[in-house]
Amino acid sequence: MLYALLDLAFGCGPIGGQAFDLSVIESRGLARVSRLSCSDPVACLSDCKTCFVGSPGKTGEHEHELLEMNTNSDKLQQTYNELLEFKLVLTKAGGILASSHNHAASADRELDEDMYQKAVDEGNTYLLEQGVHQSSNGNSGVRFVSGIILKSKALAFERMLFRATRGNMLFNQAPAGEPVTDPISGEEVEKTVFVVFFSGEQAKAKILKICDSFGASCYPVPEEMVKQRQIFHEVSARLSDLEVTLDAGIQHRNRALESVGSQFVEMDNHGNQVKKEKAVYDTLNMLNFDVTKKCLVGEGWCPIFAKSQSLHDLCHSELTMILYSCSVARYQEANPAVYSVITFPFLFAVMFGDWGHGICLLLGALVLILREKKLSSQKLGSFMEMAFGGRYVILLMALFSIYCGLIYNEFFSVPFHIFGKSAYECREKSCSDAHTLGLIKVRDPYPFGVDPSWRGSRSELPFLNSLKMKMSILMGVAQMNLGILLSYFDARFHGNVLDIRYQFIPQMIFLNSLFGYLALLILIKWCTGSQADLYHVMIYMFLDPAGDLGENQLFWGQKELQILLLLLALVAVPWMLFPKPFILKKLHKERFQGHTYRFLGTSEMDPDSEPDSARARHDDFNFSEIFVHQMIHSIEFVLGAVSNTASYLRLWALSLAHSELSTVFYEKLLVLAWGYDSLIVRLVGLVVFAFATGFILLGMESLSAFLHALRLHWVEFMNKFYHGDGYKFKPFSFALLADDED
Repeated sequence: MLYALLDLAFGCGPIGGQAFDLSVIESRGLARVSRLSCSDPVACLSDCKTCFVGSPGKTGEHEHELLEMNTNSDKLQQTYNELLEFKLVLTKAGGILASSHNHAASADRELDEDMYQKAVDEGNTYLLEQGVHQSSNGNSGVRFVSGIILKSKALAFERMLFRATRGNMLFNQAPAGEPVTDPISGEEVEKTVFVVFFSGEQAKAKILKICDSFGASCYPVPEEMVKQRQIFHEVSARLSDLEVTLDAGIQHRNRALESVGSQFVEMDNHGNQVKKEKAVYDTLNMLNFDVTKKCLVGEGWCPIFAKSQSLHDLCHSELTMILYSCSVARYQEANPAVYSVITFPFLFAVMFGDWGHGICLLLGALVLILREKKLSSQKLGSFMEMAFGGRYVILLMALFSIYCGLIYNEFFSVPFHIFGKSAYECREKSCSDAHTLGLIKVRDPYPFGVDPSWRGSRSELPFLNSLKMKMSILMGVAQMNLGILLSYFDARFHGNVLDIRYQFIPQMIFLNSLFGYLALLILIKWCTGSQADLYHVMIYMFLDPAGDLGENQLFWGQKELQILLLLLALVAVPWMLFPKPFILKKLHKERFQGHTYRFLGTSEMDPDSEPDSARARHDDFNFSEIFVHQMIHSIEFVLGAVSNTASYLRLWALSLAHSELSTVFYEKLLVLAWGYDSLIVRLVGLVVFAFATGFILLGMESLSAFLHALRLHWVEFMNKFYHGDGYKFKPFSFALLADDED
């Protein structure tokens, strides 16, 4: 009842669809109250109950009063618009009738003079005077209908009248001149006043029916000018009275709204209360009603070990928010954030591997975490708010950057002998430039990471290029295999055997027959120290599968294995493409064919009485659409296996760019400035180096590595199993209502 009252009072539509506009109350002279906040939903709901349910009698009275006022106001407004049309018809139609009477009178006078002169010549003046007198006073039988019609329908209206009366009518029209308010719709439209002259009762009945079908409004207009003026004055008087009545009704409605508004103001923040109560009941409608216990039941799930505690993993939630910024996981779909908690910061660190820069990131993340309570209560800028929201992700990124930096042995591009001495020494103890003369291996390999002796040597760039490129391929193949493996767990969880047999298995075979084999060759080459050219091996695996490998052979039986893997890759493509659509078609046909036979086997049920839901499911199956979708999915995977593997080479490219840029800043800014004896030059060089490191390396380079790591997860990893057509769960909160309104 309250919702209906608000709908009537403020003209805002059903309260279930949207909240009413407080500006309507302001337009009626009411003060807009301030918004209140509520942190306790139960207390707020109880307040709503007190406000709205506490006085049902007064609410019902206000509703009945406003209903009656609106009904009367609509009727009066319709009558007012009809009288306006009647007044316009009297004005325009009167002019048409006057002009037609003048034309007819002049024509009659000319005809009478001709007839009189002819009768005089024949000597029959008495009979002529008697006939003329009867003709002037007699009834000619011509009638007319006047009214008003939409201007857009006037031409079709005239043609229909002409056809219906077979041309036995005269149609005159006059445009209204200005827009007229339609009594039915209440809209301002262009209209035309018409007068139709005709003869006979049958013609009149046809004309009135045509007027009704075209939506024309007919108004009676007398022929005599005196009566026209009399009716015109009466209509004008009624219009004046209606204007006074409408104004009084508006004032009365305003007083009623002010009374209702004053009561709402006393209830304090009525608009906010209505929204809160609506939100509560909308949430309750999502629950199930238990008839036996007379209560509402909501179902949820949580892990068994977490029944007695509430887990809130901030890092996991932040990373989930980042991954879900593209799309939200389908219900009961594998959550990529569980694995991305480790893989995302690790791939970032592969591109940002410098433990000096990692320490800087770590310090920044620790500052945000240690001042968490203070910063959460402050209003931060857009950049700081973004950094604060991902503080735990930044912490993991910093830790992995330190780890990868130790592997690369780079501290602001400078190598350190942290884990002992280098495995290489100068050929002669007295040599002055070991990097020029060359080194020899004198002890075991460096225990952890890259040997510091590679820094500055002629082989540094080729060695690091080869190392990081092969590492990128290994990481990419491993992560893509993880994505395909997750698609298997998804299919097994949902009991989808077709996806396991005709999607998971051929995809694993295709990917590992080509790029899994490449990863195996990389590991064998590292372990054996072979000089085989892997580019040559992979290219001639397709161009000449049966050719001799020569010095590029890494193990016995490699040629036969390559032929087998190539055949498996070729078989995997039609394995992915053809079986699944045809099996789905067969299953669908068997299911609904059996369903149809059941209907045909009964004598009491007509085949046409098949349920709409079953018929809809039968009609929804489109084999061509399913086949095209499967073909697109198969082609996308085959091409994506190549492009995704190549995309992981960005790990190598960005890591190399970060290392070289850091080296340039160190050598051209810090080292060069430190070569001068001037303290000012050294300070300037140090400041410029710190600015370049902070702004470019820690700022722009970290953001670039972040975006590239995010892309590797969104595209290369998640497209193997992730559908992403779900929607986020929105917990009930009054704070969200205030945010939506803002």
